[in-house]
This record gives sequence, C-alpha cells and structure tokens, in this order.
Amino acid sequence: MANPARGSIGDIHLFEDFTGAEIPVASAVAYAGDVRGYKIGQFKVTGDLAETDTGVVSVAISNGAARISGNNEDGKGVAIGTEVIFDPALNGTLRMETRVQRAAVTAGVVFAGFCDVHADDVAEPATATGTTYTLTASDICGFSLDSQLTATATWHCIFNGGSVAGVTDSTQVVTGTTNARNTNGEAAVIAVAGEWDLLVLEIYTNGTAKWWINEELMQVQANAVSTSVDLACYVGCWGTTTTAADLDIDYLDIKARRNWAR
Repeated sequence: MANPARGSIGDIHLFEDFTGAEIPVASAVAYAGDVRGYKIGQFKVTGDLAETDTGVVSVAISNGAARISGNNEDGKGVAIGTEVIFDPALNGTLRMETRVQRAAVTAGVVFAGFCDVHADDVAEPATATGTTYTLTASDICGFSLDSQLTATATWHCIFNGGSVAGVTDSTQVVTGTTNARNTNGEAAVIAVAGEWDLLVLEIYTNGTAKWWINEELMQVQANAVSTSVDLACYVGCWGTTTTAADLDIDYLDIKARRNWAR
C-alpha cells in the first residue's frame, strides 16, 4: 500500500505546444542591451537575445510552431529548455520528445537533448568540422545537425560524460551507420527543408541512452552519460556564417521522475 503521507506528484512533466506565446525577434524595446531572462510557458529562452535577428517567434502553420532564430554569426544562437536540474540516477528515466524542421537545410547548427550546461548565453554543446566532433560540453547526450560536417544535413546521435568515451568521429555516430550502437540497419535520416522530424531521446538510471527518429530506433549506447551529473534539456539553433540559422519547433515534451530525497 502506498504511503498516504508521501507526496503524490511523483512525475515531472514539462510541455509546450508553441501555439501562440512568442518573443518578438525585431523588438528594440524587448531586446535593449544584453537582455536575458525570457521564457515561453514552462521553458526558459536563452542565447544572444540582444540581436534583432535572434530570438523566438510564433509561426502560423499547421499545429502551431515556434521559430528559433539563430544568429548570423558563428557560434551565436538561441535555445529553449530547462535549467540544469535532472540527475539521471535520481530523476530517470529522462525523456525528451520534440518535432522540428528547418525552412532551409543550409548553414547552421542544431542540438536537441540533454547537457550539463545551459547558461544565459547558451553556446553550442558540440562543434564540428569535416568528420570530427569537438564535444565542448563534458556531459551531453542528444541529436545533432551541423552544416560544418561532411554529412551536412544528416542527423547524428552524440554523447559524452559516461564511462564510455564520447565518440568524436562523426562517421561513427551518424544515423544509418552500422556499428556497436546501431545494429538495426535503419537508413540515415537526412533533414529535408520543410519536413518535420520526430526526435525522442531517453536516458535511463544506469546511464544508457536510446535515440529514436521518426519512430525508428537509431542508436543505443550503454554508459553514455554520468549517472550523477545534473543535466538540462533544451533545443537550440546556432549560426555558422553571416546567414542566420532558423529552426521550427512544433512542441517540446520533457518527462522525469521526482527525487524525493530530503
């Protein structure tokens, strides 16, 4: 029998459907100076918000969506998500589900997942060039698109921080690659301009992570993350050139278990 004296809200469930709430991009008043601290629903909005071409706006398309507008400078961008609050062992299973698309799959970096850093001036948790990732965040687990990779528009499943060293060879974490993490024979998932991709990521209490795209299991990695390092969950988009990078997000759904320890 359950203890009636114990709190009943054992699930943490954060959700935003992006059907109307917005932060205007071109607002000199809202973004006067280096201003931060905005939020949409249950999520904070971080990044280079003082720039007039950077922020989040509602998009009037089917289901409703928000457009995360990155920046026209390399490494500058915006993210939507949580504070650093989720411990895999204490709050797991951690689960993120989101649906995203790019209007143009050109210059830009996209990350969706968990990371141990989510500062107000949020930076890319991983950078890349050619076939090499630099995992700048010590603890990271998520989906990555990076136009600076050889596979410019192909989804990758990256991780770092667990007892298994993070893989920096992009050819070993690209979707569609048959390796120890992917034995299902699923085809590579290439982001197509104007087409939605459904991304689901789960991190279990033992540090194992699983990545799904469009309902297909893409990768499984044991000990992908530390079980004792707190993580944030967010979706972000950053620029790489003088062309601003945009990402549309249909919804963001995050689930975890409450840690009842005193």
